[in-house]
Amino acid sequence: MEPDQAFLEYAVKALVDHPESVETTRAIDQMGVLLTLSVHPDDMGKIIGKSGKTAEALRILLRVVGMKGNARVNLKINEPVGGAHALTGQAPEMKTVDEVVDTL
Repeated sequence: MEPDQAFLEYAVKALVDHPESVETTRAIDQMGVLLTLSVHPDDMGKIIGKSGKTAEALRILLRVVGMKGNARVNLKINEPVGGAHALTGQAPEMKTVDEVVDTL
């Protein structure tokens, strides 16, 4: 396993509740290295983070790891089967705090 892929697996497994479900693949093309990440559906929020900040941080760190090996590293996060976008192709409707409290 290459250092960039090993780093990604290590970092993601530390963040998620289902580390056994973390899978990465590595492909090389003209644009550089593409790492593809798949996680358990329940862990998607932890990987994406608030406003995408966690995913953005992972991408930045992977670029730094790639610089050491003179490679451009990109990260693609696969949406799990049955995810929010799979059925409609759009993001789910957001609920207000009052709507969530009413369901409790």
